[in-house]
Amino acid sequence: MVLQSSFKSCLPLSCLLRTPRAGFGGTASGGLIIQSLSNDVYQNLAVEDWIHDHMNLENRHVLFLWRNSPAVVIGRHQNPWQECNLQLMRQKNIKLARRRSGGGTVYHDLGNINLTFFTARKKYERMENLKLVVKALKALRPQLNIHVTDRYDILLDGQYKISGTAAKLGRTTAYHHCTLLCNANKFLLSSVLKSPYKGLKSNATPSVPASVKNLFEEDPSLTCEMLLDAIAEEYATQHRIDHHITLIDPTDETVLPGINDKSKELQTWEWVYGKTPKFSVSTCFNMIYKDSVLDVKVDMDVKHGRIEACDIDLPQQWLPPALCSELVKSLTGSKFCPNETTALSSTLLRTCPQDYELHRKWNLLCENMTMLM
Repeated sequence: MVLQSSFKSCLPLSCLLRTPRAGFGGTASGGLIIQSLSNDVYQNLAVEDWIHDHMNLENRHVLFLWRNSPAVVIGRHQNPWQECNLQLMRQKNIKLARRRSGGGTVYHDLGNINLTFFTARKKYERMENLKLVVKALKALRPQLNIHVTDRYDILLDGQYKISGTAAKLGRTTAYHHCTLLCNANKFLLSSVLKSPYKGLKSNATPSVPASVKNLFEEDPSLTCEMLLDAIAEEYATQHRIDHHITLIDPTDETVLPGINDKSKELQTWEWVYGKTPKFSVSTCFNMIYKDSVLDVKVDMDVKHGRIEACDIDLPQQWLPPALCSELVKSLTGSKFCPNETTALSSTLLRTCPQDYELHRKWNLLCENMTMLM
């Protein structure tokens, strides 16, 4: 049983976080457990960046607890088109974020817990962190059959992944973060982490698929709050600090100076999509027009999220060759993005004669092109 000795405080953190060079960012020793008041993925990732960049961890360690509204988070060196269903995410209003650590793609919602362990680089030890999580869970529910693998995953019943890991190692500081599935939406998880895009060739880091399970499925009495408190208590015990969780607002510039700039950067197209390693698309699709089925072949090279080269092979004379050439010319250098492609095609269409058949064909082609993105 977990003793209810942990307590949470909403007191202002000015005593701890006055400036980047004092308090939180200073040289104080000991441990600290903090929990975010926000469920915004960009704000919470910004807190990780802020602690990594500003806090002196030479003699201090920090546990950061956070949860997000529905979001997909890809690793630093991953390709979002290769990893997830961006079309479905746009329909469901699920955010896409790129974190600064490596590793694979994960789905977050309020049924998932995120834990970030900060230390000096020389004290970085993710296996010990994961063993701490397992110990906390077993203290809460001794019957749970869970263990840490050599890949730094936590498995339930020897086969179901309930936690995945990633890390960032800086020059002097490091952090290890992991997920913990309590009661996440598994249907959405499996749906959004399944790429529908064909013909992609990329050297980006691929995710390793795994069967997952919620702890709630094993024991319906478990809640995210119970898990957070159990892990915080075990962390406090092992590090011999007060069982105290401090709540922080990730938008408060008086506590975390510069935090909002970090959050804004993580939301930019240039970071989320533009940091994708170079890749190519070589694919075919069918278009049904009247009673005919038309085969279209598309080849594109994409660098920094922008179309570097493009070729569209259409049935001869289906569209005026000059119009196709203009489309290819417009796409080259543009973002590999459905909104930008739609805007470009609409602009080009306005320069065409008011021909109903031509407009129908053009719109059909452009709709199919955006489906590739």
